[in-house]
Amino acid sequence: MLEKAGTAVRETRPSKSHPLTDPEVRGLLKEVETVLIAKGKKVVEAKAAATKVDDLRGPTGNIRAPLVRVGKKLLVGFNPEALRTLVGI
Repeated sequence: MLEKAGTAVRETRPSKSHPLTDPEVRGLLKEVETVLIAKGKKVVEAKAAATKVDDLRGPTGNIRAPLVRVGKKLLVGFNPEALRTLVGI
């Protein structure tokens, strides 16, 4: 989806073989202002300062994937409409 839109991806990281650690997630939350958490068809928007690492976990206990950061916004989990809006396609 991102490649078709001509959106440059700066970094990729396989979530299964190299998952983010809790300290890495906390660091990422400090770098953004808004977090969009996709859970199925529902997307919850929250302030990053009020978001906890556990809020970003899926039913398996892992951080939801993908994580897409654009500027000061972070999308956690997959929702096609939220992704399109975030990257402007």
